[in-house]
Amino acid sequence: MLQAQSETMPQPGPTVTKAVIRAAALLRLNQTVLAETLGVSRATASRLHSGGYVLDPARRKEWELALLFVRLFRSLDAILGHGEAAHRWLEGQNITLNGRPVDLIRTTEGLIRVIHALDATRGRL
Repeated sequence: MLQAQSETMPQPGPTVTKAVIRAAALLRLNQTVLAETLGVSRATASRLHSGGYVLDPARRKEWELALLFVRLFRSLDAILGHGEAAHRWLEGQNITLNGRPVDLIRTTEGLIRVIHALDATRGRL
């Protein structure tokens, strides 16, 4: 029984990989931005998009950054949706963050700052 149940449960690696790829596509982020956000090479980001690379919880840094990226997407989607408004927000200058979110998310500190700003906005809604 346990064997059959584990075979039907989604695996975290492919699930998070699919979520990251979908979020990047919906936000219209290119592979370079995604690579820098996840702390991986551009070649790895390309393999991620083509299905030749799956995120793995054993690679802690990229795994944690991937989870933060999905969190960023979910927060932004809750506030602005995942269409043009979200893309404009990412690309636009943000006075509160003192920069463009799309540039800030390329570093761990910047990604966390953007998430905190989105969380604060969600808290007011």
